[in-house]
Amino acid sequence: MDIRISGHQVETGDALKDHVDTRLQGIADKYFSRAISAQVTFGKGPHDAGFGCDIVVHVMQGLVLKGRHDAHDAHLAFDGAAEKIEKQLRRYMRRLKDRNAGEVQALAESVAYDNFDNAGYTLFAERINEEEEPDAPLIIAETRVDVPDATVSDAVMMLDLRNTSALLFKNSGTGAYNMVYRRGDGTIGWVEPQRAG
Repeated sequence: MDIRISGHQVETGDALKDHVDTRLQGIADKYFSRAISAQVTFGKGPHDAGFGCDIVVHVMQGLVLKGRHDAHDAHLAFDGAAEKIEKQLRRYMRRLKDRNAGEVQALAESVAYDNFDNAGYTLFAERINEEEEPDAPLIIAETRVDVPDATVSDAVMMLDLRNTSALLFKNSGTGAYNMVYRRGDGTIGWVEPQRAG
């Protein structure tokens, strides 16, 4: 697994880099040995008190795990974020085992690993004149992603693992495009198009 470590206004020493590399390699070997890459970023904590650590792990195409933790020590900040990543991977692997393990695992293994997270976005200039409202709202960002072919339960799992608020997917049972989203009360909503006929 390719592990990149960087610091934002923080120096990352050799001991910290070795600790990060050893822990993330251990997690990958334990849960998903074919993980692609990880990006670990250290920064100053809130109000310059302590450290913050952000971890983004690309496990396979379409599966990105994120974890963040703040602590008074860089090692503790990393350990807290790594624990969150490990918990997400443990939950993901448990779900895979609970389901038709052979079929799901074969699908996961067959995914191409070279084109991960190809999402692009574009930021447009902010509107300066607030008095005139245009007919169409201004597009702030747009993203291109692959729409996965999944069951509803797999889509909910991807929604959790990707840390997003909504996910468009092609329902493998019906062939129609569906969407799952996180509601304000924490529950999951499911939008399915009405069938004609």
